[in-house]
Amino acid sequence: MPRTGLIAATFLTLASLAALGSEASVTPLRDMLLAIPLTGQLGGDGTRPVMNDDAFVFQTPNSPKRHQRPFSFGNRLFNTNWVEAPGSVKAFDGLGPMFNRVSCSGCHTKDGRGRPPENNQGPMDSMLLRISIPGKDAKRGVVPHPAYGDQLSERAILHVEPEGRAKITYTELPGAYGDGEKFSLRQPHYKISDLKYGDLGKDIMISPRVAPAMIGLGLLQEVPDETLLALADPDDADGDGISGRPNEVWDSLAGKKSIGRFGWKANQPNLRQQNAGAAVGDIGISTSMADGQNCTAAQPDCAKAINGGAPEMSDEFLDKLTLYTMTIAVPAQRKPHDPAIRQGEELFRAMGCASCHMPTLQTKSVRDFPELANQTFHPFTDLLLHDMGEGLADNRPDFEATGREWRTPPLWGLGLIPVVNKHNLLLHDGRARGAAEAILWHGGEAEKSREAFRNAAKPERDALIAFLNSL
Repeated sequence: MPRTGLIAATFLTLASLAALGSEASVTPLRDMLLAIPLTGQLGGDGTRPVMNDDAFVFQTPNSPKRHQRPFSFGNRLFNTNWVEAPGSVKAFDGLGPMFNRVSCSGCHTKDGRGRPPENNQGPMDSMLLRISIPGKDAKRGVVPHPAYGDQLSERAILHVEPEGRAKITYTELPGAYGDGEKFSLRQPHYKISDLKYGDLGKDIMISPRVAPAMIGLGLLQEVPDETLLALADPDDADGDGISGRPNEVWDSLAGKKSIGRFGWKANQPNLRQQNAGAAVGDIGISTSMADGQNCTAAQPDCAKAINGGAPEMSDEFLDKLTLYTMTIAVPAQRKPHDPAIRQGEELFRAMGCASCHMPTLQTKSVRDFPELANQTFHPFTDLLLHDMGEGLADNRPDFEATGREWRTPPLWGLGLIPVVNKHNLLLHDGRARGAAEAILWHGGEAEKSREAFRNAAKPERDALIAFLNSL
């Protein structure tokens, strides 16, 4: 069946499911998506066949000409170092007062994935700590700490004290595969020191987050809500042990709650809001969507500091930055027809990994972004929340996500992280030293899949890892 016909058939099924009401089975859509053959074109028509250290920086090849110059300008914005106000270039001043990095690319190096500090003592260059106190805010989903906000800022402009410094230590946890081969997992522990604005208190909640890769985000944004709702099974009605559900978050553009898609706990509904939140939280740059400075009542010098205007990033700049983040190409799979990689894909499905890491999703028509419209692509995510067990729990709820739940991260680009970013540290906090350790940390809903991998013969384990590294 041609790609457009297959997409039409899938959404006809969605419409039929909606007509049947809430008790309709979700199995037909899931089975239909799982039956679509995997191709090396992981990003659909927006795929680029690149495998060097620039693999994550290109625009989708199917983007219309009118999007090429805005993409280039968005790329400039993404890589620009913002400076303290007043600056010689007014359009790029307003850094801080509190901040973590001076540019988007400071965390997402070459549009790639961040990592914990190499010496484990910070400062965190491409990683941060979310912080909050117990409770739930009607819009933000978390209650910020009264003195430190919802994110630890390890840097500040002149005459303003940074909030504190994070330190990571690790405990090695020994284990063994079913065949007796030994492994060790490192469990991280976080401590915040050099606090400048008072004690954090005993009820502080901390969640470490590394910066994710930027590829294919526009495709993920344009997966219809109906698809995610149809894939969800919050009560495990089919009895397979998987109970994915969407996060429900505040959408500032719509002025209401929407399905979350972005962030490690799916706490952002769209890329414009994600970008605005990162601008003010990570760099201290205000926008029309986040128009305040990142200071608290306990930080008077921060509040008195000169800013770069209101807002510091114009809507025009935010629009172009958002276009940039929506249209970064996905690299093609490497050696998709290699026998070991094909075996690894079969094992990926047989072990149940595809239950959460959905190999295939689809978009419908997209009015302003034809390059994202009617695409069949292979991100290996369902964009839903899943209970990953106590071992990975951060014990910090975020909107409807519990302290044990995480959004299924996409796997595309996984094998190119060592090429682009010169490391292979995975999971939300970079604790896993490669794909095998990442799998072995899986618990909760993924425990059966983890045990299937742990008890598999070494050639099968190697084939599965080869498949993941081909993505």
